[in-house]
Amino acid sequence: MSKRKQHSPEFKAKVALETLKGEQTVAELASRFGVHPTMIHTWKRALLEGASGVFERGVRKAPEIGEEQVKELHAKIGELAVANDFLARKLKPWGVT
Repeated sequence: MSKRKQHSPEFKAKVALETLKGEQTVAELASRFGVHPTMIHTWKRALLEGASGVFERGVRKAPEIGEEQVKELHAKIGELAVANDFLARKLKPWGVT
């Protein structure tokens, strides 16, 4: 089985903009770019829904991080700190710091 093909955001935008131009049908664009027509419709819809965000000034939405994720990250930091201290103590006799 083959792995799903990952398309770059630039490629998706290019295909969606070509769709909005209306010079070719979705079937023609699908054949030209080698993607399924459903994907083209999805990318076009995403472009139309997110287009208003291009014109917002200075207001960047901060990524939302859940409390659960913060706890996981703090736990990982603790694990790495313990490992770092352990390795530092073990390497001290060899003069490695």
